[in-house]
Amino acid sequence: MTIDPNRPSAIRNILLVTFDQWRWDCLSAMDHPLLRTPVLDAFAADATHFANHWSVTCPCGPARASLFTGTYLHRHRSLRNGTPLDARFTNLALETRRLGYDPALFGYTDISPDPRGRDGADPIFDSYEGVLPGMTRVCRLDDDFGTWFADLKAKGFPVPEKPWDIFRPTAEALAEAEAAGRAYCAAPARYKAADSNGAFLTNEVLRYLEARGGAPWFAHVSYISPHPPFIAPAPYHARYAPEKTPAPVRAESAWAEASVHPFLDFKINGRAGGTNAGVGAFVGRSVAPAEMADEELAQLRATYYGMINEVEDCFARILDWLHENDAYDETLIVLTSDHGEQLGDHWMLSKTGFFDESYRVPLIVRDPRPEAAAGRGRRVEAFTESVDVAPTVLSLLGAPVPRGMDGVPLLAWLEGRTPARWRDAAHVEYDFGDPVGRGAERALGLRSQDCGLAMINDGRFKYVHFQALPPLLYDLEADRHQLVNRADDPAYREVLAEMRAKLLSWRMASDEQTLTHYHIDRGATAYEDERFEGAL
Repeated sequence: MTIDPNRPSAIRNILLVTFDQWRWDCLSAMDHPLLRTPVLDAFAADATHFANHWSVTCPCGPARASLFTGTYLHRHRSLRNGTPLDARFTNLALETRRLGYDPALFGYTDISPDPRGRDGADPIFDSYEGVLPGMTRVCRLDDDFGTWFADLKAKGFPVPEKPWDIFRPTAEALAEAEAAGRAYCAAPARYKAADSNGAFLTNEVLRYLEARGGAPWFAHVSYISPHPPFIAPAPYHARYAPEKTPAPVRAESAWAEASVHPFLDFKINGRAGGTNAGVGAFVGRSVAPAEMADEELAQLRATYYGMINEVEDCFARILDWLHENDAYDETLIVLTSDHGEQLGDHWMLSKTGFFDESYRVPLIVRDPRPEAAAGRGRRVEAFTESVDVAPTVLSLLGAPVPRGMDGVPLLAWLEGRTPARWRDAAHVEYDFGDPVGRGAERALGLRSQDCGLAMINDGRFKYVHFQALPPLLYDLEADRHQLVNRADDPAYREVLAEMRAKLLSWRMASDEQTLTHYHIDRGATAYEDERFEGAL
C-alpha cells in the first residue's frame, strides 16, 4: 500500500461505523429519559458530537448513496432501494483508494449497480444490496445472512430454511412472554448475544485488523441493528421496562394525524395497496401502529433500546482493540446511522415521510490529529448533513474534495472553531413512488415521477414541498411536535413564501457543480472552491 505522504501524519487508519435505523435522540448523551448508552457517551466525550445531524434522505439505499457520494438525492437520483446509482459518481471508497487505501466492507452498503453495459443475467443483479464501487467486501452480511448462518452452523446452531425466520421467537419464548402478560417482541431472540449478527460481524472485523500487522487500513463496519425486526437476544431483550418508555409523540388518534394531509393518510392507513407502516417490524406478526395496543408499542420501544445496547457493546469491542493495539490515536473514527426510526411517533413505524424521527441521526467523529484536541468533548448544535461525511474524511486525509460533492468538510468544528459561514437549515428529500407495486401512485392518483417531497427545517419553521400534493408548514416554536399544519393559515402566508423561496434557493445552489469552477480561454483554469471553511 502506498499512502499519500502529505496526509496528516496522525491519521493512518479510518473506521467508518454505521448503525442501521438509529435515531438521534436514542442516546443518553442526548438526555434520553430511559435509554442508557455508556459506551457511546464515553466515546462522544472524547470526540466531537454533532447533535443536530441529518440524513438527507431515506430509506437505506438512497441514504447510503448520499453518505458515500456526498451528494443530495436530486443529484444522484438513486431514489429507492434497488434504484441504480449512476456509475459517473465518485464516492468515498473510490477517492480513498486513489490515496492507497483498500476500503474493506463488513456488512452491506445497499448500493444497486448501474446496469448499463452489463448483461441482465449478471449475478451482480441478484439483489439490490450491491457493493459500493471501490469497496472490497471482506464480510458479506445482507438479507440472505449466508456468512452469519455459516458461522452458526459451524457452532451447531439450527439455521431456519427461510432466512428471516432467524428473528422469529421460539414457541417456548413466546409462551413465556404471553404468560407474563408481555407483548410479542418481549420474547428474546433464539440466538445468544455472542452469536448475534452484530457479534459475528465484530469478530470478522477484529480478525481482519489482527491480520493487517500494523499496515494502514480503512474499515467500513455496517451493523444491521437496531433495524427491525424488533427482537433482541438475552439479556438485552429485558433491559428496559416497557411501562417506563416515553410515550409516542402523535395526535390523539391515527385518524386525526392522517387527516392533516393526503400523504399521511396514505402512510398511516396504508390505503389502496400502500405501504403498511408496520410490515417488517416483527417476523411472524404484521400490524400497523394504528392497530397496535399502547402496551405493545411500549414493548417495541423497549426492545429497540435493548437492540441499541447490544450493538453498542459490539462497537465497544472494536474500541477496546484499538486501545490495546495502540491504534486509537492514529485512527479516524466516524460513527453514524443511515436514517432514523419513527418508533410509533406520528402513528408510524420505520423510516418515511418528513418527520425528524426518520432523518435526525447520530454523528460522532473522533479526529486523532493534535489540531483537533480542542474539539474533543464538544457538542455541535449547528446543522450538519450526511453529505458532509465524505468531504470531511477526504479533507482530513489531505485529499482534494471532488467538486461534484455537495457536502462541506467539518474540520473547523472538529478543531474547536466555528466557521465564519455555515448552513442555516437542514434539507431532506424523499421519494415515495413505487414503480413496481404502484401503491402511492394508485392511492394518491400520481405518476411515479410526481411522488417526491423536499423539506427544509431552519429551527424556527419547517416547510415540506410536494411535487403534486399540497404543502405543509410547521411553526416549531409553537408546535415543536409538528402536529398543526399552518400552510393554509393566512397569518403564515409570508412565512410560507419565505420558506418556499429558501428551499428553491438551496435546490438551485446544490445543482450540478462538477465543472462550474473551470474557465476555458487559451487554456483551462480552475478557480478556488468557495464551499469550504463554511463558505456556503
